[in-house]
Amino acid sequence: MSPCVRREMRSAAIGVVGLVGACWVSGCSAGQGIGDSEDLTDGGGGSGCDIGGTLYASGATAHDGCEVCTPGTSTTAWTDSVSSCNSGAGTCFSGSCVMPASCQTSTSGTTNCGPGGTGSESCCTSLEVEGGTYFRTYDPLGVDGGPVLAADGGPSGEADPATVSNFRLDKYLVTVGRFRQFVAAWNKGSGYYPSAGSGKHIHLNLGQGLANSASAGTYETGWDATDWNNATDIDPTDDNLTSGTSGSCTGYATWTPTDTGGQENLPINCVTWWEAYAFCIWDGGFLPSEAEWEYAAAAGNQQREYPWGSTALGTACPGTGCDYAIYRCYYPSGPGGCTSVSNIAPVGYASNGAGYFGQLDLAGEMWEWNLDWYNSTYVDSGTDCAYLPTTPASYRVARGGGFNFGAAVLLPPNRDGGDPAYRGNYGGFRCARTP
Repeated sequence: MSPCVRREMRSAAIGVVGLVGACWVSGCSAGQGIGDSEDLTDGGGGSGCDIGGTLYASGATAHDGCEVCTPGTSTTAWTDSVSSCNSGAGTCFSGSCVMPASCQTSTSGTTNCGPGGTGSESCCTSLEVEGGTYFRTYDPLGVDGGPVLAADGGPSGEADPATVSNFRLDKYLVTVGRFRQFVAAWNKGSGYYPSAGSGKHIHLNLGQGLANSASAGTYETGWDATDWNNATDIDPTDDNLTSGTSGSCTGYATWTPTDTGGQENLPINCVTWWEAYAFCIWDGGFLPSEAEWEYAAAAGNQQREYPWGSTALGTACPGTGCDYAIYRCYYPSGPGGCTSVSNIAPVGYASNGAGYFGQLDLAGEMWEWNLDWYNSTYVDSGTDCAYLPTTPASYRVARGGGFNFGAAVLLPPNRDGGDPAYRGNYGGFRCARTP
């Protein structure tokens, strides 16, 4: 599915929900808006298409700035529209194809990503995640350090249900090449800073964003320009990005002072939570909530053992030690321990590890900053929620495991948190976007 296509497979008897780019079999009238519904009970004789909240009747060709849909091709189920926003042309936003800011310059680390660590795909490719309900807690760890599965091989110990709406999640971790564009825009503190209230999930709750599970009836507030627009929270200098906190990045930093270092396709590491969030806002997105991130990694209600399924990991590289996930420093040549930045692979190298919705490196490579503050137990499992207490906790959520961690942390339900100011050699991120 291309970055700008939405898919809803439903029978002709199910009511319409106003989704951009969905086609269906029905006799619905043109002009029915988003949020309206109508039972499709005409027996499937005609077809229709919803683009931008407008329904087009049988035989019409509908289009907006991003998508074209020919409903005559629909017969028994809703089908994909055809997108004019392909991997290299940007993503859909308010009916237009928009290229994220970090990929507007054609250079290494912005336009040459692909499964296996290289290709001709935009490193800003962002893929649709169809929402739903799932259990956030499942497959507890056994005494052997592996997950405890049900007798039929499915998930066990299910708890903490949550529901997320459709969203987009970037296919790749943010590369050094993309982050370099942000650092240039920041311009040593004299350039870009996010505006107050930016970075919210504006497609949710009539623009109010995610519900705040820490306080009923409140919502995410977005970027705090008063407290966060400073050189303490956002300071991506060469020294900070190469040394890290207390030297934690020395020898393992993916950043290089110039773009000639040969590492532009590696995931950026050694960034603070604020820098990750600011980058995503500047790039036209936001940080995913913890519930959104896990939903994508778990394949929604499939609640997979790993993002790719149940194939066991090994130690050989090339082989099962790095084809599914970059972990335990098996990349690039198998067992031997961690030695340097050479143990970090180009984004997307572990091509067999793609999740159900197409994202790569959801397990291993880099721990990924999420929006939420960390709490040892889930405070609430509702719909489109994030844990955002007014009085900050100590840590922000980080998910996915890193290149120098073992297999146990690669499981989608595994959760951890980190000091938002910490610059670690295993810390990176990816952005989420409006659907």
